[in-house]
Amino acid sequence: MSTSASPVASDEVATHVVNQIGFIELERPKALNALSTGMIRAMLAALERWREDPEVLAVVVRSDHPRAFCAGGDIRFLYESFQRDDQAARDTFFSEEYRLNHAIFTYPKPYIALLNGVVMGGGMGISQGAHRTGGLRVVTASTRMAMPETRIGLFPDVGAGWFLARTPGALGRYLAVTGETLSAADALYAGLADVYLDEAALPALVETLRTEAFERGSDVVACIERECAAYKVAPAPEASTLATTRAFIDRHFALPDIGRILASLQAERNGEVAGWAEQTIGVLRERSPLSMAVSLEVVSRAEGSMSDCLRRDLDLTRTSFAHGDVVEGIRARIIDKDNAPRWRFARIEDVSADDVAQMFESPWPAAEHPLRDLQG
Repeated sequence: MSTSASPVASDEVATHVVNQIGFIELERPKALNALSTGMIRAMLAALERWREDPEVLAVVVRSDHPRAFCAGGDIRFLYESFQRDDQAARDTFFSEEYRLNHAIFTYPKPYIALLNGVVMGGGMGISQGAHRTGGLRVVTASTRMAMPETRIGLFPDVGAGWFLARTPGALGRYLAVTGETLSAADALYAGLADVYLDEAALPALVETLRTEAFERGSDVVACIERECAAYKVAPAPEASTLATTRAFIDRHFALPDIGRILASLQAERNGEVAGWAEQTIGVLRERSPLSMAVSLEVVSRAEGSMSDCLRRDLDLTRTSFAHGDVVEGIRARIIDKDNAPRWRFARIEDVSADDVAQMFESPWPAAEHPLRDLQG
């Protein structure tokens, strides 16, 4: 068994090769492994170094912290950069984060994400792409997966719109707007996870990966699938909360805009799922009306390539900070914690199609876009 340490290992991320597997270990537990610019750079550097290395068969990203795989990006840093008028810091953070997301999505070797605890926002960006590499997204009983950005006036970024657009029925639209948190069974049902493993079995799995002999990256994947086959998530995915409410989600969230979705839910108040409708209306009333409308459009526009999605995400980060609700959302939810955001639009019904379209206008000519070179 060979072991090599990474020259870019830091206090927040450790990257090393053991037994022909590149391990990326997130080590910022006090922030629930929220991604900093330094973490993003360390991860991307490791992936680039291992991309053509014949001694690295596959990549595993994980966290030893039981509460979180990764709770997202460093929101407080982004807020502070706005307060000091440091546009360059935000552009750098998002551009480099999205380059990392794209590198994972297009990686030529199996990329495996062990998703215990909180998996939100940026945590989705460094895990969902595993599905495209021949790798795996492994969930456990502690997994809590979400793109909760509308709660702070943002939108599902990190290319998540691409994955949400490919979930069954209107689930992606529902998840983008509400930010609903998914259990392991929900994630498997939605196609946002691949296999389930008991939490207690994670250390033994990692030890097996460090010691078992592998000839190909597919052997690493097969080993994990074999270990996971012994465990079954309960409830079964088809009995998950998401599955049992799927018909109602499709009925309402397939509608073309937030105003009509809200009206449809209000009409359901005396129907067969009045309680669910009332609860969902309550969620929508708490979220930023503008960011919900933008989030629906993010999913609607995600039929193309991941690179197109990420370029659009970067455009939206600019307009969200300049003209949207994200600064106020972070203030209310994270900084002051008064939970009383003053959104740009007071009511869902007040957001027009033109208001939404303006948010998608790119501040860069195509030839000068920071992510213009991304393909696929």
